[in-house]
Formats: sequence, C-alpha cells, structure tokens
Amino acid sequence: MKILSKLHDAGEGKNLSLLLSKIPYTRFLGINVRTAGSLLITELPFQEKLIGNPRLPAIHGGVLGAFLEVTAVLQILYDSSLQRLPKTIDISIDYLRSARPVDVFGRAIVTRQGRRVANVRCEIWQDDVNKPIALSHGHFLLKED
Repeated sequence: MKILSKLHDAGEGKNLSLLLSKIPYTRFLGINVRTAGSLLITELPFQEKLIGNPRLPAIHGGVLGAFLEVTAVLQILYDSSLQRLPKTIDISIDYLRSARPVDVFGRAIVTRQGRRVANVRCEIWQDDVNKPIALSHGHFLLKED
C-alpha cells in the first residue's frame, strides 16, 4: 500500500492522519489522531449520524467497536515500521457503559508483538479517562507467509 510508505517517509512523525483520510469508513466516522512522543490518542468527534439508540441517546455499539479496532491498528503502525495494514484475526469487546452524545477518545497498548502477530489492548472514554466506556483485546496479523 503506497500510503504506508508515505506514512514512514513523513519526516519527524508518522502521518497517521493521511492514512485515516484514505480509508472511507474512518473518513465517514471522522476519526482523528494526535501524538505526543510515544503516546497516541484517537478521537471520534460526536455526530448525530453516530446515534444508535435515539431514546437514550447513545452512540451505536458498532461504531464504538470500529473505533476500538482502528485505534488498535493505528497503535501497531505507530510502534512499528510495517509496510502493510495489520489484519484483524480476532477482537473481543467489553461494553462497560452507554456512550453519551459527546466526543470519544481512545488509546491502545501493544502488549506483545512478534514477527507475525500482535496482541493489543485498547480502551475508549469520554469525559474521564478513568471511566472507560468500552475495552477491547485483539490479535492482529502483521505478516502473511
């Protein structure tokens, strides 16, 4: 993927925003990313179209699951020099509380990265980083034979 080579040629930091702009679903969701040193924070700005339950209102669980997965993949790319996007092997998600109609933030930790597979934990929150709204744990394929 040519975008990933541009990602690594971006000079000072990896241009993850460029990558996000090239993926239609992340563009639709409006996902942003910020970096500060080794810390990567993703942001899902609230939009009315993200509401899954208008009675509460609450952001759709599928949107939150996708946001967790994107956050994990971005962290893998940020921590490595991969030339292709990691593929999701499996991901488990724990929904802890309803996501209110406000911005959502995320961060991930690559708990183990081998030559072929990475294990990643991820959490997302809204107003308080100590009160996550969902957590995930996933395995991602880094390299195919």
